[in-house]
This record gives sequence, C-alpha cells and structure tokens, in this order.
Amino acid sequence: MATLARSAPLQPEMGALVEGTQFQEIVLRSRSLIEKILLSISDTHKECIHIESLKLNSSENANFVTMASTIGIPAAPVLKVVSENFSLETGLRRMSEGLQLHRALLRSVSPRLEQKDRVIGLQADIRDLVVQINKMLKMAQAEAVVQPSPTPVALRLPGEYEVQVAAHLTLVQLQAFGQDTTRCLRGLDRSNDEETQS
Repeated sequence: MATLARSAPLQPEMGALVEGTQFQEIVLRSRSLIEKILLSISDTHKECIHIESLKLNSSENANFVTMASTIGIPAAPVLKVVSENFSLETGLRRMSEGLQLHRALLRSVSPRLEQKDRVIGLQADIRDLVVQINKMLKMAQAEAVVQPSPTPVALRLPGEYEVQVAAHLTLVQLQAFGQDTTRCLRGLDRSNDEETQS
C-alpha cells in the first residue's frame, strides 16, 4: 500500500519536476531535517515540561482541546500525500504554513520557559526546513506567487501552568504534524522507487 501512495500519479509537468535531480536533493535534505526535528521533540519535551501529568505520547492529550483553544493555539493545516485530489503546490504550501505556525508557537512560549536551549535549537531546525520546503514550493509554482508567511501568534499565558500546557501542546501537535510531513515527503522521494524496482 505504501508503494501505491509513493507512486501517486502527478500531473505530467509536476512528475518531471519531482523526478528532477535538484528537486530530489531538496526532498532528501527535507526528509533529513524532519527526522532530526522529530527525534529532538522528546528531549525538548523532557527539558521544558515539568508537570508530571503532561506526557508527550499520552491518550490524555486529546482532553486538552478546550485549553488549547483558550490559550490560543491554532490547529495545524491538514496534510495529505500528493495525489490527483491534493496537489503538490497545496501540500508544500501547507507544510510551510504548518511549520511556520509551530515555529511561531515555540517562539511565543520560549521566553517563559526556564530551560529553552532545545526549544531554540528546534526553532532553528524548523526554520531550515521551511527554507527547503519553500524552495520546492517556488519550483512547483507555475507563476510567481507570494511565499507563505508566518501567522502571528498571540498566546494567552497568564501563569506557569498555561505556559507548560502551551509548550506541551505545541510539541504534541508538532510531533503529529511532523509525522504527516514525513509521509508527504516520503511520497515525493523517488529514491525509494528506485530501491523497490531493483
């Protein structure tokens, strides 16, 4: 099934673009960066979150939906693997927007955290990935279009508990969005096709 998703048909001009060497190099750099981001989320969570009940991979995280809304944490854009119904440009735009959203959320909460070294490193990795995604987006756009810009985020953080919950929920949401990003990038990575054919 994964092979089918990876080989999803693209419009002819997009297929040629995606299979191009330059595009594939950016895809590989992007996959490496998103893996680095995903691997650092757990350590970042351990460094920043001190409330015992806030666990990264907990079924209880779904119970914080109302609090996320109260604090002002917007939902991440929905990502899907590129297909006839979900264009390359749309996928890349949503990746860029979602990554910029999470970077803004981390930037908003980090001044209130006691330990922020890993959060700052995570923001830098997200910035680097956004640069790569925007390069692919620019290549995919038929005409010059304004690149997605970061959405300003104003979180309501009256106390330490809200700061901890905001940081926790941002990392939980970033982890889920990062996993979706990984699936989308895997669908664009043609080196996998070559491996399965040999």
